[in-house]
Amino acid sequence: MNSAVALPLDRADLTISAAGGSLVRRTVLPSGIRVLSERMPGAASASVGFWVAVGSRDEQPATYGSTHFLEHLLFKGTDSRSALDIAVAFDEVGGEHNALTAKEHTCYYAKVRDRDLLMAVSVLADMFANSRIDPEDFETERGVILEELAMADDDPADVAAERFFETVFGDHDLGRPIGGTVSSIRGVTRDEVWHHYRKNYRAQDLVITVAGAVDHDELVAAVEVALTAAGWNLDEEAVPVERRVGSQATIVSGNRLSVTPRTTEQANVFLGVPGFAASADERWPLAVLTNVLGGGMSSRLFQEIRERRGLAYSVHSFASSYSDAGVFGMYAGCTPARLGDVAQLMQAEFMRMADDGITRDELRRAKGQLAGAAALALEDSDARMSRLGRAELTMGEFIDLDESLRRLEQVTVERVLDVARTLAAAPLAIAAVGPVEAASVAPLIDASAAA
Repeated sequence: MNSAVALPLDRADLTISAAGGSLVRRTVLPSGIRVLSERMPGAASASVGFWVAVGSRDEQPATYGSTHFLEHLLFKGTDSRSALDIAVAFDEVGGEHNALTAKEHTCYYAKVRDRDLLMAVSVLADMFANSRIDPEDFETERGVILEELAMADDDPADVAAERFFETVFGDHDLGRPIGGTVSSIRGVTRDEVWHHYRKNYRAQDLVITVAGAVDHDELVAAVEVALTAAGWNLDEEAVPVERRVGSQATIVSGNRLSVTPRTTEQANVFLGVPGFAASADERWPLAVLTNVLGGGMSSRLFQEIRERRGLAYSVHSFASSYSDAGVFGMYAGCTPARLGDVAQLMQAEFMRMADDGITRDELRRAKGQLAGAAALALEDSDARMSRLGRAELTMGEFIDLDESLRRLEQVTVERVLDVARTLAAAPLAIAAVGPVEAASVAPLIDASAAA
């Protein structure tokens, strides 16, 4: 494959010969269900995911956290399987199964030996299409989710991350916490979550991706059998739901500084700015920039803050992208008394990159590290299954390893400099958690506003 392959919603069948001898196939059923598979040569297992393009950003104010709540509830049983039956089905074959809720999607997934793939499809289909959401189970799981929120609230790094996204995105729906809040989880009703389920878990919303030892035709047939058994009428024709608009949204940050006092041994701090949408051309030079600044042990942040000065154990940079927006950030955990110095050094390294760019040696090293990491990640069927999901739900195109590496190789120091300057011109946001004062980092906000 030499270029990206579009995934139009109105094309019923598509076959792609991808890098490394893998075969990608895609079928859009008349009911609107999309099934994608990637057959990996030599694989003896398979990873399967049932996806919907519904995440925390799609919730109503009164039901924040309902998407994550629903994710929990689909494991609690169907008309034909109890919660124990679901657990036993995977445990007795040594398989793995779980789910994740993100800001723009939810995925129920499993990994099993090749011989057990059709079982996994059957169980996940039943969970997805035939969940009871029993009122008693609902109340039990409410308590579980409140415990999960309490556990996250005990982790200062998690709290800082949540405050950081809220600070960067302001009132934008990407700033919401994925799990909701204690008050929203306590207040949401079973009927509200049931409505959320019935509205968004339909055939035209469903994307199924499988990677590993898989026969596509057998997979499609198994999907149809399993969902029909779960009660869906697949004879009803429907068009797959449209993908989210991919144009860059305007992000208006709210309060750009968030400090949460906590009695902890370390202070956790995030600095960052709004970034780029997932489909933006800038994502390739952004990957290089992120790697050079704080992507590994040879990165600028690691060398300056940890190796030369010994001010922190953990320090790195990161970038997250969504359909219409993104975020670029830096993180460090350090002694509270050093927070101001560490934050200042992080910002200084970031601005130095915007002023002077990166060197050709840094570009070469970053390309090597990113290319190697991408190739190694795709040794895992989980990664390939997730790549198919993102391609179908968000990107609308499939890009294999060869094409990714080709685009990465086209990145120049000039393109990285342009991206760095664009990011540096955006409003800086800071979120810190620990026994610290806002005054220790506020000057960085003031300096950014003045610039």
